Amino acid sequence: MSRRVVRQSKFRHVFGQPVKADQMYEDIRVSKVTWDSSFCAVNPKFVAIIVEAGGGGAFIVLPLAKTGRVDKNHPLVTGHTAPVLDIDWCPHNDNVIASASEDTTVMVWQIPDYVPVRNLTEPVVTLEGHSKRVGIIAWHPTARNVLLSAGSDNLVILWNVGTGEMLLALADMHADLIYNVGWNRNGSLLVTTCKDKRVRVIDPRKRQVVAEKARPHDGARPIRAIFVAEGKIFTTGFSRMSERQLGLWDLNNFEEPIALQEMDTSNGVLLPFYDADSS
Repeated sequence: MSRRVVRQSKFRHVFGQPVKADQMYEDIRVSKVTWDSSFCAVNPKFVAIIVEAGGGGAFIVLPLAKTGRVDKNHPLVTGHTAPVLDIDWCPHNDNVIASASEDTTVMVWQIPDYVPVRNLTEPVVTLEGHSKRVGIIAWHPTARNVLLSAGSDNLVILWNVGTGEMLLALADMHADLIYNVGWNRNGSLLVTTCKDKRVRVIDPRKRQVVAEKARPHDGARPIRAIFVAEGKIFTTGFSRMSERQLGLWDLNNFEEPIALQEMDTSNGVLLPFYDADSS
């Protein structure tokens, strides 16, 4: 009689060191909404965090230079009528942030350099085009005023934020819920993951799926994918035995991974992040 023993991860003894009290933010009521998101976004000036709020959705914006205990009456960014699911800072303007919500809208906000005395309630522009909640937003990395949103209506929309107009809608490409969307470095391609267990690479200008991989990870839980160096794709997912996996793929040979690494056994979805400026 054989018994399978769960293989221990070689990362099991790796722990992060908490920063000192004067370098952290305290007393922030982070949102408890059920959604696989980091619930925060940071740029060279500010950190933004999605928080609990009565009567709608909100997030708090804090200057990086001022850490410590956060006043419970600190002004919030409030404009959505339902919980905020995702936020993203504009890469071309450190005072502009976009938010996506269960209320089916995307809002773009201008954040002042000073701490406002009351809640910010008026967005610069409100983008309406989704029929269900919007859980994903991502600014174009090189083109100004271009913002992507993806909703539970399985629709990906590109917006001109300057005019509030819809540039294009990528419909009929995803048969089920979209888990994540990411740009490549110059913004010419998108990578998406979906509940149908497929990773798609999309050319938005041609409105075509240029590469596709079914079941890059065999498990039933959500998959994530991002572009990394030299146009390669990095994925996170689960094996059949619910082990968390990391995968690296080459677009020119999408059938077999360059590498597939098992991490550990856990239910938590791994959210990948890539720093293009580091080696």
